[in-house]
Amino acid sequence: MTDQSKYHSWLNEKRSHAWSVYENTPMPTTKSEEWRYTDLTKLLSLEHLNLQMTAGSHLKAPSREHLSETINTSGRIQFADGLISSLQLTSDIKNRGVIVDSMQNPQHEKHQEIIQANLGTVLLPPESGKFQALNAARWADGVIIYVPENVHIEMPVRGKHHFTSDRSTRCSRTLIVAEEGSQISYVEEFQSADSENAMVSSTVEIIAHKNATVDFVSVQNLGRGTFFQADQKAVVHRDATINTLNVNLGSTVTRLDLKTQLAEPGATTKMLGLYFGDQNQHFDHNTSQDHLAPHTGSDLLYKGALDGDSRATFRGVIRVHSGAQQTDAYQTNRTLLLSDKAQANSLPNLEIEADDVKCSHGSTVGQLDQEIIFYLLNRGLSPQQAERLVVLGFLGDVLERLPKGAFRRVVNSVTDTLKQKLSHG
Repeated sequence: MTDQSKYHSWLNEKRSHAWSVYENTPMPTTKSEEWRYTDLTKLLSLEHLNLQMTAGSHLKAPSREHLSETINTSGRIQFADGLISSLQLTSDIKNRGVIVDSMQNPQHEKHQEIIQANLGTVLLPPESGKFQALNAARWADGVIIYVPENVHIEMPVRGKHHFTSDRSTRCSRTLIVAEEGSQISYVEEFQSADSENAMVSSTVEIIAHKNATVDFVSVQNLGRGTFFQADQKAVVHRDATINTLNVNLGSTVTRLDLKTQLAEPGATTKMLGLYFGDQNQHFDHNTSQDHLAPHTGSDLLYKGALDGDSRATFRGVIRVHSGAQQTDAYQTNRTLLLSDKAQANSLPNLEIEADDVKCSHGSTVGQLDQEIIFYLLNRGLSPQQAERLVVLGFLGDVLERLPKGAFRRVVNSVTDTLKQKLSHG
């Protein structure tokens, strides 16, 4: 058996186990506290989805092309319905030993070894949930990003996912490994047209070793009729940093489970989130700041605005384990309601088993500040212009926390989408 055959056999064995778990795991219901505010049976018809997967070992290898050094991007990955169609990398990123490759059909044996050593080590096992098992069983392709020791890549790698199929389930997988002293940024985008009924499942694993820095941004702007289910897990080792931003603007139903583990002293994370809903959109965010070691820090800020009949739930927990002294952990969720029918539930929580810590959480759900609106009206703005300006300022606070240079394109793109949604409200 060739190394490639052994590798595919290993993948297929993991997928087969996960599929068995999926078939024997019930669909989550509102009887579970974690799904209390999201009744999938009333929101989507998931039982009609096609769960078949393209045979991974027979996928066409993605085209691999050189990328110009002048476009403020180190790499570009194009996905079509969950499959990598093209990989473009700059000479700089290739010459410095950074790996950006397909996880289904990696180019080299070394890439296979890195994937086998890391894939699934951060995530909870398939047994942890119905959708976790589904993704583990049905992902057809994924991307591995590996950064060697002390290599700093200033400009982000970008991955764009485009989906076209109705009544289908598409699963993607991302694995990011940053070795000691390295730095990398990855921006993923999800887009599709409106659909009668579809599901997109995204799983991300991030590992930052000693003194490494990983910035991860996800922008979801899928069409209506789509259920977007995302599972993101990160482990931060000694003196390392992982920063995440999740922007959810599209789909009919969004479910995000995000967990960051501060595993060793000096580990830090910033977790940012932005969401805007209108019509009947439904967002369910579940976050966990998990402090396992002393002298660690986390700071979470999730802000959203809801119009029409849209709904949002935020459920966040800060866990400080026994022995994790001198932890600094903060959690804030703020939501603006732009209509009488919009609703938000905010459920921050602390679970602290150490006594020498600084931890706080807070949440607000409220209307627009009428004093500010009145002030803007007196300066000649229309009511619509005033509301738009206030909402953009409220949500823009999240985007302003991104590094300006590397993420300027993200900030501009998200701001433009927000303006379009507000103009249609």
